[in-house]
Order: sequence, then C-alpha cells, then structure tokens
Amino acid sequence: FARLRAAGRGALMPFVTAGDPTPALGLEVVRAVVRGGADLIELGFPYSDPLADGPTIQRSSQRALGAGMRLDRLFEIAATVRGESDIPIVLMTYFNPVYHHGVERYLARAKAAGVDGLILPDLPPDEGAELFAACREIGIDPIPLLAPTSTEDRIKLAVAAGRGFLYYVSLTGVTGTRAQLAADLRERLGHLRRFTDLPVAVGFGVATSAHVAEVCALADGAIVGSALVQVIEANGAAPDLVAKVTAFVAELATGTRRRGGAEPGGEPAS
Repeated sequence: FARLRAAGRGALMPFVTAGDPTPALGLEVVRAVVRGGADLIELGFPYSDPLADGPTIQRSSQRALGAGMRLDRLFEIAATVRGESDIPIVLMTYFNPVYHHGVERYLARAKAAGVDGLILPDLPPDEGAELFAACREIGIDPIPLLAPTSTEDRIKLAVAAGRGFLYYVSLTGVTGTRAQLAADLRERLGHLRRFTDLPVAVGFGVATSAHVAEVCALADGAIVGSALVQVIEANGAAPDLVAKVTAFVAELATGTRRRGGAEPGGEPAS
C-alpha cells in the first residue's frame, strides 16, 4: 500500500472464488486476474452457507463445490500463484472450514502456500482473539472487517487485532453490485482514520472502474468481487473466459490512479 501510495495509486484487490468455474480453470482465472493488473488478490474458499455473500457469490460457491473444489486445491492454487508472482494473496473463508481442518494446521498450510492474509467475515476480533493471535504469530495478517454500523469500541478492537489493512464494508447487507457507492463514504472513512494508520480497503458494491476511482480517492484500495464473479459466471464455458477476465480487471485497474496524485482521503486535484 505504501509503494502504491507513493506512486499516486490506490490498490486494486479483486475477489474470486477458488475453483470457479472448475478447480482446473480456477487457477487460470487467478492468473488472469494477476495479468490484468491486480495489486492484491482475495481468494475465497467456497462454502455452503456463506452468510455475508449475495446471490452472485453464493452461486459461485455452488459451482466450485459442485465441480469438486476442495481445501487441498485451494492451497495448491495459492502455492502456484506464489511461485509465479509476488502479488499478496489474501484468503477469505468462513470459520467453520478452518475449525474443522484444525486452526493450527490450516494456518501452517496457508503459510507454506505463501498466503499473506486471512479474512473471516463471521469471526469478529472479540470472538476470534485466539485465532487472530495465531495468525499474527505465524506471520499471516488477520484482516478485520468494519462496517458503517461499527461502534467506536468495535473499531478499536479491530485496529488492535488487525494487521496488513482493514476491510471496510461500505454498505450494510450482503455482497453484490450497486449502481452507486454510499453517499457518506468520505465521512465514514474520515471517522475510521481517527483510530488507525493501517491502510483501509473498501469493498461491497464496488463494481466499475469509476467506482474504483471514487474509492481510491478516499481509501487505500478498492475490492471488487461480485462484478468480477459475474464475468466468470457469464463466460464460464466460453473459450475466451480467461481473456475476458484479464480485460475486465485491466479496465478496473484504470481507476486506481489518483488524479493529481492526491493522498487517500484528500481532495483529488481537478
């Protein structure tokens, strides 16, 4: 984030469900995201009861699971990408798969695969203190989520427990594309920055290069999930799936350069 900020850019962090549309093609999709110009990648593990996800990502999880996606393949994909690129890899999963695999074993395998961060949307820092501490100890950044409804006490807990960056959920509800971003995003991020110097990435509802530009003028990075997953869904059986993913991510990446090199949270130069 600091390197990108110095270059006058925000970070683009696309989300894909590992193994969508198939475990084999899933790796090619991730490679396409990297080629398209992603600065970080959020790699989601498909789960049968994804409480934070809207219909688009729920269907993505169903496709991946139906095609045979398993945890071993998640770590294989991460390790392959790590061997080909130094792009930061952040896993997104729910706590249940981690718990059933064994927390220590899961984190050890993630670390060995080159994973840099972990997002658990159903495990807030106050309930997951031991897991957050285990992440920090092994060298994986635990990434807490904050939302417009987060109290000051919750913000302080997240800031104390988190590493790497904070994931700010710009809208209440589940994931999905929106026509426009929250009108009070600048105000909300300004309030959040009173409590931390950690970079802040904004997700939920970020769907276009214009949205990315709007977010990167205010925050350190933009997370795009459902819009990219829709591209995968629409082209899953097409021979040019990988090319379309690369092109879509490249278009999103055009929004990361701040006009006039403005600092996040500042007014872009006109």
